[in-house]
Order: sequence, then structure tokens, then C-alpha cells
Amino acid sequence: MPLYQHLVRDLRQSFPQPVSDRVHDAYFVFSFLRALDQLDAMKSAMPMLGKPEVLDYAAARACRMADDPQSVEQVTGKLVEHLSGMFIWGHPRSQVNVVPSPTIPSIIGGLLPSIYNPNLVSDESSRKIAVAEIEASSIAAALVGFDPEKSAGVFTFGGTGTTLYGVKIGLEKACPGTMQTGLGTPAYVVCSERAHYAGRTVAGWLGLGFERLVEVPADENNEIRTCLLETMCRDLLKQGKRIAAIIATMGTTDAFGVDDLAAVVEIRDKLVDEFSLDYVPHVHADAVIGWAWSVFNDYDFAANLLGFRKRTLRALAGVHRRMQYLGQADSLGIDFHKTGFAPYVSSLFLARDAADLQKVARAPESMPYLFQSGEYHPGQFTLETTRSGGGPMAALANLLMFGKNGLRALLGHLVSMAEDFREQLEGHAATHVLNGGNFGPVTLFRVYPDGVDTFSFPQREQTDPALRARLREYNDYNRHIFALIQNEALQGRGVVISLTDCYRETSYGEQIVALKSYIMSPFSEEHDVENVLESIWKARARIAAEGAP
Repeated sequence: MPLYQHLVRDLRQSFPQPVSDRVHDAYFVFSFLRALDQLDAMKSAMPMLGKPEVLDYAAARACRMADDPQSVEQVTGKLVEHLSGMFIWGHPRSQVNVVPSPTIPSIIGGLLPSIYNPNLVSDESSRKIAVAEIEASSIAAALVGFDPEKSAGVFTFGGTGTTLYGVKIGLEKACPGTMQTGLGTPAYVVCSERAHYAGRTVAGWLGLGFERLVEVPADENNEIRTCLLETMCRDLLKQGKRIAAIIATMGTTDAFGVDDLAAVVEIRDKLVDEFSLDYVPHVHADAVIGWAWSVFNDYDFAANLLGFRKRTLRALAGVHRRMQYLGQADSLGIDFHKTGFAPYVSSLFLARDAADLQKVARAPESMPYLFQSGEYHPGQFTLETTRSGGGPMAALANLLMFGKNGLRALLGHLVSMAEDFREQLEGHAATHVLNGGNFGPVTLFRVYPDGVDTFSFPQREQTDPALRARLREYNDYNRHIFALIQNEALQGRGVVISLTDCYRETSYGEQIVALKSYIMSPFSEEHDVENVLESIWKARARIAAEGAP
């Protein structure tokens, strides 16, 4: 037998068998269990797997493909090693950005398609996984207030992808034929200055250019100033400019600011009538974080059957007062891998009117090797040809498992822990909460050395240019605090939090640095909040001992 046939025979054992084989099926499952056992052995009380690792990129660049195959066991062991030093996002001492711990069903939902490799370009190649995409989209549509019979959704490559779809459809509305002939007329995208930078990315990649992204100032609660939105949109229209899309941010990444979507839509409609526009600027709701609060749309806050404490109930109602209008948007983005507790990547773009997706469709004859059978062919209008079934299956898993009350309970718990943390920070003279007017699970705060009047100074440093030098000094102080806490975390001690270089700008143009705690672990309890405070006091004491300001 030639050598290649020996190799092929051996390599067949590395694939799932196409026909049921109990012995090999057991080997397949055991291979997973071995990897999980190895991972479990890397767990400890620390918020990371294994031990802290120095990332050796030079050695990685020197890596080359070997001549001969390796066994499943050898490769699995090496793959597990790559998770050493990885933070465990589900650990209550991990509070870094909006990164959740995936649920077991969502992990299974993501795993099963990877075994049989469905491609959501069409139901020809995805079969019932295509049904899962429609099921997840319909459940989400009903939650946010869209009509599931008239709307449509597709899973895409991330939150930026959902914004890309929304703006692209808006561009086709404002400048018809752009898909076919290219951009002949300049168009603009309008959003809050606190919106995700994905808006800038999309403007650049669509050929609009960064300079045609108009950023409207936000208020002290990180919400778009609707009066200025109207003024700035009116100015564009007076100049004969075309507005492709207005992006309403429904939960900013840093401070969880929630724009007044109902007011945004009202302003858009008013300007369409005032200027007798021959198109309607597209309103896209960037709700990748905030969508989950839609489960409270039919919650009786007065009865409060789930028993949330008063401060938590007020916070949940505060978000709901804006999120209940998601159904007024023309499209929106949802990240199930954020507040939906699914693994990466599980992002859904939802269009209120399914017909909008035809504005970016390609003719079937341009893809002669696809769509020979079946009736669901999203590949005709999706940016991607290849789309994994993992995203919709993971999303569907959690939508089915949680139910409204399950997701309500989880969100309520996370907000409760964040409210407790804010209360603790507000009780200390050395700390100041920056986003006290926002109601999500994220807390932005600044730490000050002894002797600073934190009752008045945080507000003064945001408005008084005479305090520019001190602002910069305390920016550096907070960076130092973060560096010390991060170093402890990388050694497997303390907590994992994050930092933003620009919570917002002062009235005189300086950036305000802030520390950030994003509580996303369902395992978080009040004593875990105390661990964050202990890390802060420890860092402050070390800086004081070093003689730093």
C-alpha cells in the first residue's frame, strides 16, 4: 500500500464518522471530555485559566507546518495550552467590558453546527439551521416591537456588521442605485459623539469617508442632544446634503447611555415633511447591548413579581423608558454574545421591513452555482457568502432557555450588583461615579488621592480650563491605579477591570480618563464588589507609599 493511503487511513480517525460507529463516536466524545478535563484542571480561585503567561509573538512568527501528521491527542493538548492565562469572564472578579460567560446550551448550539458545517448562504447548504435563523430573528423581532411577519433578520460578523447593514440600506434609500453604479452623490451619517466607533468604521469602508460622519454632542448622561441633532440635520439638508442614516445608540459601550429613539424618529419624520424629501433617512438603532431590556416591555413594574429591590427596579425602569421604542427604528443590531450570554460571534441585524434587504440584493444569475433548490436564499443580499450556523443556534438556545423571566432575572441581578458597587463608591471620599445617571451594569468612576474634595472637584475639572493641569495629573493617577490593578490581575490576584481613555471630553477639550467595572457574571455577589474596592485601596496605598501624586 502506498504511503499516502496509510496516511489517509490514519487521518480518517481524526474526522467524525459519516455513518454511526459506536466505538469511534465514543472516541469523538472522549476527545472533547479530555480537553474539558485539561481545562478544568487549569481552574483555581483566580479569575484566569492556568498561570499568567508572557505572550511570545516572536516564537509564534517562527512557527511552521511539520512534514508529518500529529495525533488528535497531541494537537488537543497544544490547543488547550493556548488558553493558559485566559481570563474567565464568568468569574465574579472579571469585570472587563461587556463580555459574558456563555451558557451551556449556547455553547452546545455553537458546537453542533461546527460538526456538520452548515452554511447559511442558503437552505440548500444549511437545511433546518436556516429555520433556526428565522426562529431566532422572529423571537427577537417580537421582543423589540417589530412585526415578525413583516420583518427579517440575518446573523452577521459582529456589531459593526449590523451597523454596516443598516447604513448600507440607508445609503441605497438616499442615493438609489449606489449598489449598481457606485456613490455618485455624497451622503452623510449622523450619530452621537458617544456612539460606537463602528459608525466611523462603516463610513470609511462604504466610501463615504470619515469626514461625512456627523457627530452630535451628548449630554451629561451620554445621550444624544436631540435639539442639536435636529439643528445639525437641518443644516445638512439646507445645504442640499443627503442623510443616509441616523444611528441611535441604545446603550453606549462605555457608560450605557441610551439615546431618545422616539425623539430621533420624530425629528427625522418632521424634517422629511419640512424639506419634502424624496427619500426617508434610515434610522438604525445600535442596540447591540441594550436590546435585552426589551424583555421588560410587558413587565409590570408596579407589581414587581420578580421582587427586585427598589433601587434596581428604578434602574431597570429607567432603561425601559427608552428601550420600549425600539420598534420605531427602521433597523437595529443585536449582539447575543453581549447581553444574550452566547459565545462569539452571534450578531443579528434586524430590518423592520423585510423589503429593505432587497435594496442590497444581487441578481441570482450572478451566482449560477448557488440557489438551485430550496426557498430561503439570504446569500442573495448578505455581505457574506459563508455564514456559520453557530450564531443563530447559540442565540436560539438562550432565547429558548431563558424565557423572559430568566433574562429579566439575570439583568436585574447584574444591575443590582452594579448599583451596590456605585453605592459603595459613593460612600468613599476618594472615589466619584461618573455615569450616575445611567442605569446599566457598567460603572465608570475616577479615583483621587487624599485631600481632593470629591463633592465638587469632579464637576469643576470638567468645566474649568484653569484646572487643565490637575485634570491631566489625575488622569495619570487613574492610569497608574489601573496599571497596578491590571498587573495584580495578570499575576492571578485581585480583580480584572478596564479603563477608558475618554469617558467624555471636558468643556475645554480635554479627555477624561475613567476606570470601568462591567459586571456581567451571573455568579457575582456583594462580596465580589468588595474585592474591587480592596484592589482600589491597595493601589492607592502603593502609590502613596511611592510618593506619587
